[in-house]
Amino acid sequence: MEIHQIPTLRNPVMIVAFSGWNDAAEAATGALDHLLSAWQNTDDDAIIHLIAEIDPEEFYDFQVNRPRVFTNERDIRDISWPSTEIFGIALPHLERDLVVVKGAEPSMKWRTFAAELLDLADDLEISMVVTLGSLLADIPHTRPITVNLSTVTPKSASHLNIELSTYEGPTGILSVIHDNCLRRDIESISMWAPVPHYASNPPSPKTSLSLIHALEDLFSIAIPQDDLAASADSWEVEINNLANEDSDIAEYINALEKSKDAADIPDVSGEMIAKEFERYLRRRRTD
Repeated sequence: MEIHQIPTLRNPVMIVAFSGWNDAAEAATGALDHLLSAWQNTDDDAIIHLIAEIDPEEFYDFQVNRPRVFTNERDIRDISWPSTEIFGIALPHLERDLVVVKGAEPSMKWRTFAAELLDLADDLEISMVVTLGSLLADIPHTRPITVNLSTVTPKSASHLNIELSTYEGPTGILSVIHDNCLRRDIESISMWAPVPHYASNPPSPKTSLSLIHALEDLFSIAIPQDDLAASADSWEVEINNLANEDSDIAEYINALEKSKDAADIPDVSGEMIAKEFERYLRRRRTD
């Protein structure tokens, strides 16, 4: 790992997403991209540091995650290698700072990779690790997207009222990170958001926005989101227009809507309205 700097951060949490198997329609990494740019055009004094980069040579199969040839700003040919970058976001107007981990899912040595990442988390005194993932699902694009939160750490389950994960089956690097967190007694939370399987081409801004909302709710913070919200609205209109041109797709979406509406009990709908109102109040306080 190449360390660029170790900034002083206040009660930082680490937010992690990787492209690949855990990132349907690039919605999870799209949420991280938004986090890294969210405060750029605001009056808040957010400061972004590149903390470190994980050397790709040991962890990536370059036939799977191929490097890219490009011409740099000096008009010289160069190669960009797949890697993992760790950024710090200092947010003086909030009660905590963020550490954002973004890259391609490594191809090998997952346990070593997770250990390196969490060694850095220890150095940064990270209080919690949150991983973001997205998956294809039978949901309609016209309804609110529900993010599933779970944890493998009993401490997080208890004081945050989040269910313990019961998943069994094939897994990715995110689960390896959570397992390492458990062994180190670091609180960790997994967030998964669905993407409509018939609209799986990236980007998926509505799913990315749902993950941003989940982070807001978890940490009781307001994250600027005007650009992402506008992209989500445009995306939904575009899918509506495509559906209107194909009666079979429109009928299928209508069936998904009926199934979704039947499954959403009134208490859940009321809770979603309450959370949206809380987000509105937080944004008013930061304006």
